[in-house]
Amino acid sequence: MLSRAFSKPRWSPKNGELSHKYSSMVLDQCDIVGLMEGMPLSFCDHDHRRDRSGTCMKCPAKPTLRDVLSSSVGVMGESPLAMTEKVVMYRGKRVYAVKRFRKVSLGKMEFGRRVERVAGMSRRCEYLVPLTAYLYAKRMKFVLTDYYPMGSLADLLAGGRALGHTALDWNQRLQIILHIARAIAFIHSQSPPVSHDTNKYMQMNVHGNVKSSNVMINVDFSARLSDYGFVQLVDPVEDCDTWQMKPPPPPPSPSSSSPSESFFSEKLCQKSDVYNFGIIILDTLGGPRAVGLKRCILENKEAIRDRKADFFEFSVRGKEKKQAFNVLEIGLACLDSTPEARPSIEQILHNILEVSEKA
Repeated sequence: MLSRAFSKPRWSPKNGELSHKYSSMVLDQCDIVGLMEGMPLSFCDHDHRRDRSGTCMKCPAKPTLRDVLSSSVGVMGESPLAMTEKVVMYRGKRVYAVKRFRKVSLGKMEFGRRVERVAGMSRRCEYLVPLTAYLYAKRMKFVLTDYYPMGSLADLLAGGRALGHTALDWNQRLQIILHIARAIAFIHSQSPPVSHDTNKYMQMNVHGNVKSSNVMINVDFSARLSDYGFVQLVDPVEDCDTWQMKPPPPPPSPSSSSPSESFFSEKLCQKSDVYNFGIIILDTLGGPRAVGLKRCILENKEAIRDRKADFFEFSVRGKEKKQAFNVLEIGLACLDSTPEARPSIEQILHNILEVSEKA
């Protein structure tokens, strides 16, 4: 069972074939010896009450590293930061998502301290994915989070596009956009660090990795933002075989944006969170090509407004069309090339609430 967790093949959309090349975090068989001997997870969810032995009272037993690895049923996705797996435990009674980080240079105490801080903040906001537990071992570091069977916003949008139909209607899209804005607003409202030296202090007022694949969707189409603070837990990995990368540049067009325009800002600051939120808005409204057609959109706003040019990938008319166009304006403002000119998330949330209240 344990060897299956390390050697099972996966489907790679990039290569279009099954591959046994797992990732840089995979352990060799010799590394497994001595590592699997019941190493317990550290719980950071205070709702899991414990008895005197430290066992979680909501669980039949305190989960161990062995339990997690033997319960893995498949890889859900990869990013430069981590690999995400689905884990089914306690005979199917609990389902989790496990994010296994590729490279961590933080010491055990600092890693645990940071995870506990992120977990505490996430419990205070209903629009953030909560963290349940974590593990810090010599050759493996991961966090255990809630699992969302609907997948991510990226999954839903891509699934609908692949089948040639609209996966989400306008009201669902508006609700998701609003919930993402609420999550970012909560994060940005936190106190700034004493120093911007992230080797010593976490920037709790910045997300750092806002993108549609990090927006998890509930069955009622409410949304939660995941991976809050994770970029400050791990070391960046530039060269890796990932499933979820930056949006590809659109085909060359006289009216398209400059090829040098960034489609995803990785800088750790609030204005980068706002920029990446703007990308999510354009992707949610007009599809992935809309992200690279900012200049074209600006030049044809009136034509889009007057229904002389197609933009929205979902059926919208009347009041809803006006709402969608107002949200498009918000998204374009987020993508201003000058960071200082981008609105604050408080302004953005206020404007989105005004749009939603007119529904």
